[in-house]
Amino acid sequence: MAKDDASAPTNLSRRRLFQAAGAAGVAAALPAGTAQAQQRASATAYVFFNPAESAFIEAAVARLIPKDETGPGALEAGVPNYIDKQLGGAWGAGERLYRSGPWQQGVPSQGYQLPFTPSELFRTAIRAINEKTKFSKLPQKEQDAFLDSLQKGREDLGGVPSNVFFESLLQVTIEGFFSDPAYGGNRDMLAWKMIGFPGAYADFYEYVDKHNVAYTAPPTSLAQDARGWIHVHVVRKGS
Repeated sequence: MAKDDASAPTNLSRRRLFQAAGAAGVAAALPAGTAQAQQRASATAYVFFNPAESAFIEAAVARLIPKDETGPGALEAGVPNYIDKQLGGAWGAGERLYRSGPWQQGVPSQGYQLPFTPSELFRTAIRAINEKTKFSKLPQKEQDAFLDSLQKGREDLGGVPSNVFFESLLQVTIEGFFSDPAYGGNRDMLAWKMIGFPGAYADFYEYVDKHNVAYTAPPTSLAQDARGWIHVHVVRKGS
């Protein structure tokens, strides 16, 4: 969603969002996810987010990609878990960011110019938001209006421009929705099933001689073995 886009999240169609993510052709968005999905997301054991932060993230992603008649939304697909893992890891720590300054206002072509790592940016901005409003408790229309104000404005969120935070939040929400489940989002490959993406098959040799035949195999994740089991590898520091 571009900064100068005049449309609010309320009017943002699922089709436009998927076009931005490279997955066009899905219908317009309708109301958000179910209470069961909210409870399932809240039960996630977060490694980065504290309770106040996770409440905002869960509510925000549920409005950015709502569940509708065409398929699941970001909450059902476990996007908060993806964002949490990214912020709690090397990317969140700014492992590949230049951190020595000087920190000056840059032009758009210069890209990101703030002194915050991604984890600092999210934590700082969410803290400022939570000091102003209980976003997760607002009615959906008010949540949409608030997200729209973040997108279109340049309000100072503890040193983070609101539009920069919105763009960062939208980007990782889309990533978490469509990424391989090995990274914590796209639970049960819900998004892939919805758009017909096959996932991480190593080869398609058995289909080489088949023409004009629909490919109907279920999607597979990078984390799956030949039997379809998903393995999560945990690397401990110092090991």
